[in-house]
This record gives sequence, C-alpha cells and structure tokens, in this order.
Amino acid sequence: MFSLNKTVMLLIDVQGQLAQLMYEKDNLFKSLQIMIQGMKILGVPIIWMEQIPKNLGPTSEEIAKFMTGNAPIEKFSFSCCGEPLFMDKFEKTGRSQVLLTGIEAHICVFQTGYDLIQKGCKVQVITDCVSSRTKENKGIGIQRIIKAGGEASSLEMIFFELMRAAQGDQFKQIVKLIK
Repeated sequence: MFSLNKTVMLLIDVQGQLAQLMYEKDNLFKSLQIMIQGMKILGVPIIWMEQIPKNLGPTSEEIAKFMTGNAPIEKFSFSCCGEPLFMDKFEKTGRSQVLLTGIEAHICVFQTGYDLIQKGCKVQVITDCVSSRTKENKGIGIQRIIKAGGEASSLEMIFFELMRAAQGDQFKQIVKLIK
C-alpha cells in the first residue's frame, strides 16, 4: 500500500502533436486532469517532464493549465532517470513510492518505471492516466512494468488507497472530483 508521505507523481511527456495521437486521448486527458487536481488536494508532489519540447512541443494546454506553480523538466533520454535534473528533484522529495502517468506507456513511461524499480522504488502505473498511440502498445507497456516488479492501479484506486478513510475535507474534495 502506498502512503501520502512517501508518494510522488510523475507526469511524463504529454506534449504537442504526439499527445493528440494517443489511444483514447479524451479519456486520458480527463483522467490526467482529475489525477493532477487530486494529487494537489492530497499534497502529493508532482514532477513534470517534457521530452525535447523544442521538437515535440510543450505539454498539451488541457494538461498544462492544471500545473500552475510547477515547471517542466526537459529531458532527452527516454527514461526520466537519465536526466540529472529529474534525479536531483526526485531525490530531494525523499519519496520512494512513484505513480507513473503520461505517454507513451511502452517507451518513456515503461523505461522510467523500470529504472525506478531497479533503484528500489515502489512503482504503480496508473492505467487510466497512461497511453500510447495504439491500444496494444499501451497494454504491453503496462505488462512490462508489472513484470519488472511494479503494480497497476487506477485513478480512483490510488485516491482511496492514499486517503485510507472516508472522512475529512480531502475526502470530500476527492469525491467531488470523481463524481
């Protein structure tokens, strides 16, 4: 089980024209919007990554508008772990339970998850918050993360796992988000 004080969310490469080509793009964007808002309510830090934005473009406006007060980290490697600025920010959180979101599930999301698992982190891929250009590649990416030692979860499942109880202001805010 993940806990609030050990969890960090990664938002990986939801950018430019590539983001528009994702399998079930509208569902992905809606889930990511809810996920980002929920993590903010719960006080879970979000690390925002962009793959070579001068080539792929900035994060899609549908997502970026929810990331106010945060700035993306540019990367060139497919795995976020290949970017020293990411590793520095990640290590400074002091957290070891990682929620993977973004694109593409079979490339950057998988490679990041694999590397974090190798570093001893617990990883959950949030299946309704990741995608690839094809349904098959999305599925393969999720399967490989699980096979590497990660877990699959969903937006609602992780919210309730982190909250643990149906009480308090955070619970009320999260329920409003998902209804």
